[in-house]
Amino acid sequence: MFPLTFVNPNPRLPYPLFIAKSIPEPALSRRSRALSSSHSYPWRPNLRLNGFKFKSATAPENLEEGDSKSESLVKGLKLGGMFGVWYLLNIYYNIFNKQVLRVYPYPATVTAFQLGCGTLMIAIMWLLKLHPPPKFTPSQFTAIVQLAAAHTLGNLLTNVSLGRVNVSFTHTIKAMEPFFTVLFSVLLLGEWPSLWIVCSLLPIVAGVSLASFTEASFNWIGFCSAMASNVTNQSRNVLSKKFMVGKEAMDNINLFSVITIISFILLVPAAIMMDGFKLTPSELQIATSQGMSVKEFCIMSLLAGVCLHSYQQVSYMILEMVSPVTHSVGNCVKRVVVITSSIIFFQTPVSPLNSIGTATALAGVYLYSRARRLKLKPKPKTC
Repeated sequence: MFPLTFVNPNPRLPYPLFIAKSIPEPALSRRSRALSSSHSYPWRPNLRLNGFKFKSATAPENLEEGDSKSESLVKGLKLGGMFGVWYLLNIYYNIFNKQVLRVYPYPATVTAFQLGCGTLMIAIMWLLKLHPPPKFTPSQFTAIVQLAAAHTLGNLLTNVSLGRVNVSFTHTIKAMEPFFTVLFSVLLLGEWPSLWIVCSLLPIVAGVSLASFTEASFNWIGFCSAMASNVTNQSRNVLSKKFMVGKEAMDNINLFSVITIISFILLVPAAIMMDGFKLTPSELQIATSQGMSVKEFCIMSLLAGVCLHSYQQVSYMILEMVSPVTHSVGNCVKRVVVITSSIIFFQTPVSPLNSIGTATALAGVYLYSRARRLKLKPKPKTC
């Protein structure tokens, strides 16, 4: 048996501390004592001797269950807040960017400036140690340069389209992204789509075609630029899936950061060759002669660059927290929000047929997301 000595070092404590002296005891007597103790005092918690400490077997389980519920609630609130920030930044980016491109028709220079804002934000993030800087091998760098080239073209072509047509029409065309995702997955990865995915692509193509035929601001440069941005963006996504696999693969935030910096380096000389050096005071005065002051132009350009990098960064952070299918559904909802908000802000005239085409394309994107979920769902094992 264990002789117990009652010690109360602090008289304020309601119960004394138990100190036990370890004395060898046969295993059979220990077992019988534990059984008799549990039957004699059913009101007591199931206590277990672990060294010289008593631990409850039921209280920690209830505590862990409460902690898991609170943690899941906090995670859900955090994820919902990040989705809201993602949508809000995207709305403001499209509004600011469209206002800049209206008075300053140099999409290459605008895109280079926006990528420069992102590069500065990334440098601050690494200097302040908000996120650890990346480490990659030369073989990875070759693959990243290819991704950066596609990222550069995707952003540039999107701005070319936004400068030519309405924001709502550009995003309606960009609803064709799932079609090119499937196409490049077949060509580059050899992944063939399921029947449900193929069927979901039909309303996307039909809706975009109907919206294009009935769009008041339609022109071929804006249409082809938006369609080409789909090609480059989805080839970037497929290539990232192909190349960035393995133990040495970078996390999404650093991958996006390195791609942004390389894109800025690639685009600056290209913008000078395409547009010339257009950031002189005289050029800004000409650009702002349409009712916008130089100060307003600079502020909107800066806000557009900050919003672009911020919403893309938040998108990559969300992708680390949820599955690709959930992210795809969220991206579909985001496109609906951006199209609706741009129509309201810019008072874009929309015909009934154009509305039907846009709604059909977005419904197809949602069906595509659901079809991907069916494809990714594991099949039950049969005995």
